[in-house]
Amino acid sequence: MKSKYLIYTAVFALGLQSLSSCKDDFLNVDPKGTILESTYYKTPAQVLAGLVSVYDPMGWETAGSYLNIGGVNSASDDHEAGGGGPRDMGTWQDWNDFTLSGANGPQGDYWSRNFTGVARANTLLQKLETDIAGLDAGTKNRYIAEAKFLRGYYYFDLVRIFKNVPLFTAPVTSQEIYDVTQATPEAVYTQIEKDLNEAIAVLPNTVSAATEGGRATKGAAKALLGKVLLYQKKWAPAAAQLAEVNGIPGGTSQFGYKLLTTYAEIFRPTNKFNSEAIIEIVHSNIVKADWGGWGSFSGNVATTMFGPRGYSGPFYSSGWSFNPITKSLYDVLHFDPRFKATVADIDSLEKNGLATYEKGYANTGWFIQKFAPLTAYKSTAGGVPELNYPQDYIELRLADAYLMEAEALVESGQPGVAGSRAYQLLNAVRSRVGLAPINATLDNIFQERRLELATEGHRFFDLVRTGRAASVLASKGFKAGINEILPIPLGELNNTKLVQNPGYN
Repeated sequence: MKSKYLIYTAVFALGLQSLSSCKDDFLNVDPKGTILESTYYKTPAQVLAGLVSVYDPMGWETAGSYLNIGGVNSASDDHEAGGGGPRDMGTWQDWNDFTLSGANGPQGDYWSRNFTGVARANTLLQKLETDIAGLDAGTKNRYIAEAKFLRGYYYFDLVRIFKNVPLFTAPVTSQEIYDVTQATPEAVYTQIEKDLNEAIAVLPNTVSAATEGGRATKGAAKALLGKVLLYQKKWAPAAAQLAEVNGIPGGTSQFGYKLLTTYAEIFRPTNKFNSEAIIEIVHSNIVKADWGGWGSFSGNVATTMFGPRGYSGPFYSSGWSFNPITKSLYDVLHFDPRFKATVADIDSLEKNGLATYEKGYANTGWFIQKFAPLTAYKSTAGGVPELNYPQDYIELRLADAYLMEAEALVESGQPGVAGSRAYQLLNAVRSRVGLAPINATLDNIFQERRLELATEGHRFFDLVRTGRAASVLASKGFKAGINEILPIPLGELNNTKLVQNPGYN
């Protein structure tokens, strides 16, 4: 079990990608076969394929089970796990109800995805320590920077999900893995900061969306570093990093980031790599996946998972009814200008005689609009349409960065009243959708994050890091001091020195 997730030194599948004019070609892995790592990395093309393989886990929709924002949405107060019944996607149900244990929950998927990414990054970095014939120094240095950015990205996901994880900065052999112990969270964060700072020094400010959309940039690394610092409550350094990304609130930053005029346009698959996207995870129908491609889907499977079950009517295709929106979120969004871009109100369509649908488990009638299975984007290119939706997932966007900087400024003691930078940042987000300005208090910033970023996978992490999870999620069974993090997967503890997280023994 250990070598599957933590070691990537013997055999691996690589997809050599050409940098064509198609926007999302670079990061779409089309495996060509199984190649021995010991005989690979001999040419620039092979090194590029190796780099693509490091990016690949970012877009995984399936690992042991389904892997996307549906799991972490289920853990929040904005969603129920949903689906077809109380054990449909049992790993999400366990997180939804906080009935987690080492054997029950989605932890194996998150562990697999992120440690696979770490291991691939470590292999690439080791190979790049030697000269590769035909690989020029500038390209080599960029690949190293991208690998470090990605290693930092994967480790940030690991430390905030599990807290206590092993720290690997080089490939680990099968003989060594059983003696590995967990590092302190502080040590992991120190390594993440080191990787991101070293990446920032080399990465390009921008990339061509047409040929390299989705690749790491200096702005993405700075934004991620700002978020990493925020999670550690390093308020002033976090604000400084994010300020470089954000620039003048409402304007265009030095990295070309700018709030879109129309909120709904952020999420359209016809508007990929738009000016608001900072870290964007690419999906497409290019692979024409069918069910035989489990583990290598490049389409956004979450789109089908979030759609209404057994649906018949306009606008949408049928889905699997996961992550229905709770009344709590519906109530705070109902009169907000972002409501229609966020909530698919299937209940209203049915009441008006325009549609019918099957009432799934924990149904509310309200579904996720931002990643909805819209008929306009249903794939006709081949494969199974349900597996090939092209919607990208923007994991970090400019409005998020604005609100994080505003929070860091207020937490560091700066005012949030009219004229202050925190005030300008918060109200640039509100102004975009026509809302009146308000003072930048922490409560106002947290509420704006809930409204602006609703259904995008941020809510649970925000509740945990701000210390509000125990009260807000008490009705779902959340236990303080335990459920802030997931248990270590049971299989990872067998015959090793790894220790289970507190409360999960």
